[in-house]
Amino acid sequence: MQLRQHLVSLGLVASAAAQVYQGFNYGATNNDGSCRGYPDFKGFFERAKNLPGTEGHFTAARLYTSIQCGSAADPISAFQAAIDTDTHILVGLWASAGRGVYENELKALIAATKQLGAAFTDRIIGISVGSEDLYRSSAQGQANNASVGATGAEIEGYIGWMRDWFRGTALEGKPIGHVDTWTAWILPENAGVAASVDFLGHNGFPYFETTKSNAIEKAVDNFWSALQRTDSVAAGKPVFITETGWPSMGPQQRDAIASIENARAYYSQVGCAIFGQRTIFWYTLVDANTAQTDISFALTPIDSAVPKFNLSC
Repeated sequence: MQLRQHLVSLGLVASAAAQVYQGFNYGATNNDGSCRGYPDFKGFFERAKNLPGTEGHFTAARLYTSIQCGSAADPISAFQAAIDTDTHILVGLWASAGRGVYENELKALIAATKQLGAAFTDRIIGISVGSEDLYRSSAQGQANNASVGATGAEIEGYIGWMRDWFRGTALEGKPIGHVDTWTAWILPENAGVAASVDFLGHNGFPYFETTKSNAIEKAVDNFWSALQRTDSVAAGKPVFITETGWPSMGPQQRDAIASIENARAYYSQVGCAIFGQRTIFWYTLVDANTAQTDISFALTPIDSAVPKFNLSC
């Protein structure tokens, strides 16, 4: 517990110098594969702000793509929904589908900037080039049959390309980062990515860490030790906690059991210790991962605003 208290104190130091945000992750599709549109995003952002027991603190959204589902390069409707609900955004660009798709991501983001103006850009927390691309392309990711990723060299190139495109626009100077797992961040071949970003995004799920004891009783210490590994390569740059949570339903992962009781314990012991201290995007408000139909990390069902458990801290 000493480690946890030490890291929280580091978060307190960081929060004195920069604003911290609290929100959820939002995919472009529902877990049945259907596209999300403006009414969906607006409804979810409003739901997040009005969750009982949270005092309206979930006011930020992390996105994985800037392209509206079902289009080639139209800006995602979540941008307009964020303006209309006064939600801050950690913008995401998908970076594991090749150069052509990434260019469309850039085009969509630039188009949104021109169309929506300061009402949009003033709500941008930062911009993430990719999500877990380095993990998926690593030996560990390949051994776990992860989908297609991108190498460190590719992500570095995409970051440089973004900075070039942003020059002279309202996006110039916005923090640019990348989101990945601690196991990917600490690899020597990815040091160039850590050096090229303004912030690092840390995805951490003790539930899935099956190489060591991962029962709920170990979750707190496992979470903080993993975060320390990402912090260790950040060179003092901000580290956002971009994904963490515990499922209320799903298969047992070594010692980790998915249940509402354990999801509540993890939220209380990890989430409540971080909220207001470091920027964090909880995983998740409603399920959206089409590859995880047998597991649920959602705090609320997709068709109900009633939380599965008490969210007060």
